Amino acid sequence: MSEPIKVLCVDDSALVRSLMTEIINAQPDMTVVATAPDPLVARDLIKQHNPDVLTLDVEMPRMDGLDFLEKLMRLRPMPVLMVSSLTERGSEVTLRALELGAVDFVTKPRLGIRDGMLDYGEMIADKIRGAARARVRSAPPKNASPAPVEAAPMLRNPLVSTEKLIIIGASTGGTEAIREVLMPMPPDAPAILITQHMPAGFTKSFAQRLNSLCRITVKEAEHGERVLPGHAYIAPGGDTHLLLSRSGANYVALLDAAPPVNRHRPSVDVLFRSAAVHAGRNAIGVILTGMGRDGAAGLVEMRRAGAHTFAQDEASCIVFGMPREAIAMGGAEEVVPLHEMARKVLHQVAKFGDRTQRV
Repeated sequence: MSEPIKVLCVDDSALVRSLMTEIINAQPDMTVVATAPDPLVARDLIKQHNPDVLTLDVEMPRMDGLDFLEKLMRLRPMPVLMVSSLTERGSEVTLRALELGAVDFVTKPRLGIRDGMLDYGEMIADKIRGAARARVRSAPPKNASPAPVEAAPMLRNPLVSTEKLIIIGASTGGTEAIREVLMPMPPDAPAILITQHMPAGFTKSFAQRLNSLCRITVKEAEHGERVLPGHAYIAPGGDTHLLLSRSGANYVALLDAAPPVNRHRPSVDVLFRSAAVHAGRNAIGVILTGMGRDGAAGLVEMRRAGAHTFAQDEASCIVFGMPREAIAMGGAEEVVPLHEMARKVLHQVAKFGDRTQRV
């Protein structure tokens, strides 16, 4: 039997430290080696216990969780799972933590913290398992300028932008992967629909953050809205699935409160299957980093319907779960490093344009 995953929990709340210890120690494959009320105490405990995973509260006294994370990922990179509050500020800080190299996050319930956290103890344990297997990125040096993103040229073929669609699914590590795919997209790129596993309240901040960085418009999807070129639509977290449908000559986005699929709502499989039905060969499917298998079967259906399909390669994934399953099932036509994904997808779009001009 392999050694249990060693976890260090950092939180200023004694109740949360106790609950995390109870949840983690109830699992046969992990154990809490220590807890800390703040990052300064945690610093010494990291040296002492050499944990496999750190759980870190976002907002703490003595040293802000983000400051600590930035220093940690520069000096001693390790898998970090953020514990975030369900507030607008909490979601913005959490997204910044993911940019700095945190693997994933869990949320504290607003009310009834004890019952709320114990209710999703299994999810916390799953995220710790995913973090323990994750490829950790070092944070860039403080005050370093972000790497320049090479903007893709305009497509200059209105028919392509109107007819073609890009459909993306991601989970653990996906917020940064999606940003890297969207930032090079030209303003006339085909419409993009995205399911990223996230709880309610976080996808709006995620969409706003991307919208401020990209040349395309990025927004949370709304039920019944027309799907337009130059726009990316992100599935709202928590309560609904995002689906593609058609209304006459137009594509539309639908939100459906059906039960979770693969334990997820929104589910990547649900989006991919709707694209297979309503877009067929006009769609391009992309499965990015993530734990589990959500999206693998849907990507197979997209490929069978004539879509060109891509999977992120293992070396560039934070967690090579969803892409691995999709590749194993034969769903991925091409396996591509993340830094090449936008270029490869746009190349495929341009090939479609060449066909339409020859017709």
